Amino acid sequence: MTAPRRHMPGWAKAVTAFVLVLALLFAGIGLAVLPGIKGLFGTETHDRSGPALLKSIKDMSRYDAASGNFQVVVDLEKDTKYLPDALRGTRTLYVGAGTVDAYVDLGKVGGKDVTVNKERTSATLRLPHARLGAPALDAEHSYAVSKQRGLLDRLGDLFSDNPNSEHAVQKLAVSHIREAAEGSGLVARAESNTTDMLEGLLHSLGFKEVRVSYSH
Repeated sequence: MTAPRRHMPGWAKAVTAFVLVLALLFAGIGLAVLPGIKGLFGTETHDRSGPALLKSIKDMSRYDAASGNFQVVVDLEKDTKYLPDALRGTRTLYVGAGTVDAYVDLGKVGGKDVTVNKERTSATLRLPHARLGAPALDAEHSYAVSKQRGLLDRLGDLFSDNPNSEHAVQKLAVSHIREAAEGSGLVARAESNTTDMLEGLLHSLGFKEVRVSYSH
């Protein structure tokens, strides 16, 4: 016994037919007319921005001890319910390159964290653990490999110029780069480099024994 066939409601058929006719109509107009119109009434970009204003200055007390370069391939797809991807949907393949710095905040070192003997030959320093800075996306080396858009999305591009079209993939790339930095050993490398720097500095000042630890 075969299961009864499900029929699409009449209103759904009408909506689907209307969308398809509208898409085909705009596609024909876009192919035949819009390229010429777009060329005739093309937009020009003028940068009339004012000069950048200095809002504040903050002294930096952190020691940037290590920097990591990362690259990630982002594959972001957005679908629309009840519509096929060929009609409405986007998929972007994006290569994101960026850097993450690891630093030690020497400004948090207090008097109790530094101990020097009377002969000034031995020094003990207790420093805060290294931390990761915010990922910085390298715009020059980040780019979209491919962009797939449904018919309605391509039609929308003819009428709009969205400067934030890659914002979603860029944000996702930054998130993945941050995750990669957290598991890369960059923090440990920063602490090791900071220790080497301080030992070299204090030895050049005449200290024979230097001990550096990280505890807060």
